[in-house]
Amino acid sequence: MDVQDKIQRTHGSISLSRPAENTLLIELRGSWEIGGKTPSALDVQEQFNADRTISRIIFDSQRLISWDSTLLTFLIRIIDMSSLSAVSVEKDGLPEGVQRLLSLAYRNLDRKEALAMASTDSFLHRMGDVTLRITRSSTEMLNFIKEACTAFFRLSMSKARFRRSDLSQFIWECGVQALAIVSLISVLVGIIVAFVGVVQLRIFGAEIYIANVVAIAMAREMGALMTAIIMMGRTGAAYAAQLGTMEVNEEIDAFKTLGISPMEFLVMPRILALVLMMPLLCIYSDIVGILGGAIISIGMFELPVTQYYDQTLRALNLTHLSIGIIKSAVFAVLIALSGCFYGMHCGRSASAVGDAATSSVVTGIVLIVIADGIFAVLTNALRI
Repeated sequence: MDVQDKIQRTHGSISLSRPAENTLLIELRGSWEIGGKTPSALDVQEQFNADRTISRIIFDSQRLISWDSTLLTFLIRIIDMSSLSAVSVEKDGLPEGVQRLLSLAYRNLDRKEALAMASTDSFLHRMGDVTLRITRSSTEMLNFIKEACTAFFRLSMSKARFRRSDLSQFIWECGVQALAIVSLISVLVGIIVAFVGVVQLRIFGAEIYIANVVAIAMAREMGALMTAIIMMGRTGAAYAAQLGTMEVNEEIDAFKTLGISPMEFLVMPRILALVLMMPLLCIYSDIVGILGGAIISIGMFELPVTQYYDQTLRALNLTHLSIGIIKSAVFAVLIALSGCFYGMHCGRSASAVGDAATSSVVTGIVLIVIADGIFAVLTNALRI
């Protein structure tokens, strides 16, 4: 083997010829590998510029020894350059593996171009897409709720399969560990309600009734609502991220393969833990919020402690407390369903987990506000 032949075998090269009047033949030779010496696509472009009659490019790879992404990069530049000049490129003379990779590359490129074109669709087309997505999501949510109800029915029949240790862990996470943030927010809400209320009541000389305002507002409305929003951002997003990560890692598929229901093993303990803890957190939030109101009333406006205590007891009754507790239980179901639904329907990528957590929080807060409005209408209609 002479020196010239060794160079051709260790370095990639091309040979250009004209087998027909309007055809350019590119013969691929040697080894096209990273680190080796390979020709540039500018050599072919110079041939284009010299002869404008070329309308077809063909390849011959019989003398090609080996190749990697270097050859693909060269060919993609040739194909892109020829598309600008309206020159057809025939890939039949290329190795089969090169043809498959080129087909895959340009198929993904076509998909990206289609998505870019879709972004410029008309307003009615976009509204139709949004409507279809909402309809599809609603159907999936209803099916998810049906499966959850089936799982709880099996639980009532003592046939559901889940680990009691998981339930205890979820109770600890969404109960005890949430006390700190619930305490902080509830105190601040109680202070805000008391401060705004006492400023207005002082106009009429009725500062004594600030205890009534704080107690009723926290028991009926703010305790349950603020706790639900806190738990949606804390626990609901955590549920979506946990289940979404399991979906990405194909752990949920493994449960299905083993014949274990993910709804019973993963979702039901989370829903049950949140439903058990939310009413207790709501009562705790009510107490802390009332104490926050006492800080303002007693500390800044010199309302006697005994008077604030007596007015609070007179204002509160079982009806006010029951409304807040029932709200918190309903909010707990909405939080758990929203977080678990988006986690179970998460995509198979890292970004999809973040999207699932974001969607669960947004959807959960919207559902909480809607449910709170429905409660307000019902309690007003029932005069309670």
